[in-house]
Amino acid sequence: MLGLRRRVTLAFGLLALALSVLLAVVVWLLVSSFLLNQQQSNAVSECSVDAVVLQSDLDTSPRHVPDVLQRLPTTSRVASIVSYNGGWYSTRLSFSRSTLPHEVFSEAASGTTATQRFRLGDQTYLAVAVPLREPGDVYAEVYPLQGLQDTVRTLTVVLIASAAGTAAVGLGLGRLASRRALRPLTELNAVAGRVARGDRGIRLEAAHDPDLADLATSFNHTVESLDQRVEADARFAGDVSHQLRTPLTTMLTSMELLRKHRDQMPLAAREPLDLLDGDLANFRRLVLDLLEISRDDSGAPMVLERVRLVDLVRAAADTVASRPVTTAEPGALDVVVVTDKRRLEQVVTNLVENAELHGAECLAVQVCLEGEDAMRLVVDDRGPGIPEASRDRLFERFVRGERPVGTGSGLGLAIVARHVRALHGTVEVLDRPGGGARFVLHLPRNPAEWGRP
Repeated sequence: MLGLRRRVTLAFGLLALALSVLLAVVVWLLVSSFLLNQQQSNAVSECSVDAVVLQSDLDTSPRHVPDVLQRLPTTSRVASIVSYNGGWYSTRLSFSRSTLPHEVFSEAASGTTATQRFRLGDQTYLAVAVPLREPGDVYAEVYPLQGLQDTVRTLTVVLIASAAGTAAVGLGLGRLASRRALRPLTELNAVAGRVARGDRGIRLEAAHDPDLADLATSFNHTVESLDQRVEADARFAGDVSHQLRTPLTTMLTSMELLRKHRDQMPLAAREPLDLLDGDLANFRRLVLDLLEISRDDSGAPMVLERVRLVDLVRAAADTVASRPVTTAEPGALDVVVVTDKRRLEQVVTNLVENAELHGAECLAVQVCLEGEDAMRLVVDDRGPGIPEASRDRLFERFVRGERPVGTGSGLGLAIVARHVRALHGTVEVLDRPGGGARFVLHLPRNPAEWGRP
């Protein structure tokens, strides 16, 4: 389906084409009719004058009709034909009584000047017949219409080209008009897109256009309400998370004490203790992730630092995996990037934890160069891989892998997506050659403009 801008452009083009075709048809009819009438009028005048001259010469030399015809003044005619005293005479054999329209002679014989177009071979001619003094005597002349046809044909080509050119101009004007008319809509779309990507501080400026003032006011009010709602939700999540930290710390401390005395407990109590220990670890992870999201939703500023990317990745990834998993291309070993260290560490940590929990094992974290201005981080696991149908929802909140319920908080990859977007990067999920999943992170070394996306 065509978009609004293309429909407006197409409407302009079609309107221009329709008007130009209508104008071309009217001009063609008027001009061709005028030219034909003009030539026909000139032919009648010439034929009438020649008929007077012919009649005068015939009165002087009635027995030498062919010679009289030859002595007529030269004009644009191609042949002269006369019916005189029951005989027919012509200056050209190809034009005779049998080849000319019978109606034109009949009408002229009745005393009326007659004209008629006719075709002979592949040419079109105009026959003009005028009555002579004696009843039944007729003088006729034949005029070619090839010049007129060429003129009309040229006029047709010019009008068609003009119609096409007008339609093209109409399309251009339509494109320009649609661009100007829909510019506010384009601005609204751009602002709405930035709001959807998390930039809640932007507003729509439309004070210069009174027609859009109400729309801009309503849109800005909606964004303001959304901003307040998000901040309220973030404060609520942050307050709840902070309130949970104290009892959570108490429970973790108590669990640590119980673990130390696990061997002294009855066998029947050890399994519930182990289950409680796992749930407390997941609960702790959930609280920390909620705190991270609430901090991001509340508008935590970017803290930019210059860091060696390989050192940061190695410290985060190897710690989570409890073994060396980080490798780097030779050219990437000493690369320094400008980034938010806390957010990037969180991204690497969450990706490696995801590989350990849901990918069976993190095989490697590779740091690569990507041109002169970007870096690429690749995290591979040896798991079953991720179906393409599930990849679109993978970075949503509370989406877990195929592990049993209770493993992970379901927020790790959602935090990854938020932080990567804030770092002006992208993350994608692919299949690892040989099996497993591959997370590929693309990051700029030093973005030209920093800020929240």
